[in-house]
Amino acid sequence: MTFRPLPIVTLFALSLSAMSASAQMPAADAAPYPMEADQPASAKPEKKPEKKSEKKSAEAKPAAQAAAPNVLPPVKPDAIKAALARPDSAPVAAPPAAAPPVAATAQEQELGWNVVADPATGVHIGLPTKMVPHAREAARGTRWPSKYGDVQVETFRINDPGLKLSALFEREKKEPSGRKVEYSLLRDDSFFISGLQGLKKFSVRASIRNGEVRGFTMLYDQAMEGIVAPVMVAMTSAFAPFPQRSLPFAALAKSVEYGSGVIVSAKGHIVTNASLARGCQVIVASGFGDAERLAEDKDNGLALLRVYRPHRFRPLSMTDDRAALKSTDVTLAGIPGPKEQAGKATIAEIKARITDGNSIELRQSEPMAGFSGAAAIDGQGRFIGMAEMRNAVVASTRPSMPPLRLISAATIRGFLDAQNVPASAAAPGGDASASMVRIICVRK
Repeated sequence: MTFRPLPIVTLFALSLSAMSASAQMPAADAAPYPMEADQPASAKPEKKPEKKSEKKSAEAKPAAQAAAPNVLPPVKPDAIKAALARPDSAPVAAPPAAAPPVAATAQEQELGWNVVADPATGVHIGLPTKMVPHAREAARGTRWPSKYGDVQVETFRINDPGLKLSALFEREKKEPSGRKVEYSLLRDDSFFISGLQGLKKFSVRASIRNGEVRGFTMLYDQAMEGIVAPVMVAMTSAFAPFPQRSLPFAALAKSVEYGSGVIVSAKGHIVTNASLARGCQVIVASGFGDAERLAEDKDNGLALLRVYRPHRFRPLSMTDDRAALKSTDVTLAGIPGPKEQAGKATIAEIKARITDGNSIELRQSEPMAGFSGAAAIDGQGRFIGMAEMRNAVVASTRPSMPPLRLISAATIRGFLDAQNVPASAAAPGGDASASMVRIICVRK
């Protein structure tokens, strides 16, 4: 007796009903695609005449599913119809789980399941980190491949106010060449495509808001479908293209990493995040030359750098006014990665607010690549601290910390005092962004 994996459209529809990775629905009649009467005009599954052997295989599915507890059961047409009609942002209640929480936890641990923020695109994405343990920069986002490349996940972001979602939808169905679409669905603000790309299965999900498209592509060997397709359900359910809250950032293995730093003395001293300056063979302060790491404060996440070549540095003056810390509205001034600026090093600003003491919440979802070490500036233009981006950790015994947090100006001042770096003579209230510099870390 052989078992045929469920079509990806059924899994996709199930995921839109907010089903978790471990939840299972009661058995129901199989529905490979939405019924013609209920299906949107833009949803075009490719149907083939049903053969007798296929009919026998369909009848054998319940027994096969009972023998394979990790395979998700089929979904009723009504559930598919409701799921496809639901906007991406509409909250839904998850169906009751058939298995106890312990089983779900064991499954999540087995996969290394983790939901993280992608700094390159700003999306939140669920990842089976033990299946796709590596993370690399991609042309338009981040790529997570498996050890042998048989499974790949890649995020993408396209910021083009003139781009039509329908045009991108048609382009994704054809590029790269050789794609054969088995199912496609286009809505006003999102689309989903699945099919074959050479000898691999692929699926693409994307959403648009204010002229910006964010999405992800999953590519995997056909032989892996029985394992990967249920994971795709959880990934699609967890995917948030324009999230409203913060999550720990995905840790990327980069040979070259970009961040931001603040010039704090006329002698070339620069403060940045400790994680950015750790393990570097070469550190470069863009526009100034090579920098040396002098000290690190592991407890507070700070690193002190220095450029020895003579320059006309514009150091920052840190305020001692404690009232500055009471401001909830802040602006993060940093230098995005060169991919975001076509190779330039222009300072950009992101609106945010301070919550729970030192946690930073963005006013709206933004890509954060390059903002590790960004300056936090209050409504009066005063420097009140530095932003630290914290990477996701699958398992840790350390206390939970905000994924994006504020290292206060007082803490930075104390760190500089301990390293005998005198306070800057620059006039308070100056332009803090003028003291920002891009930091480049080159690793092995």
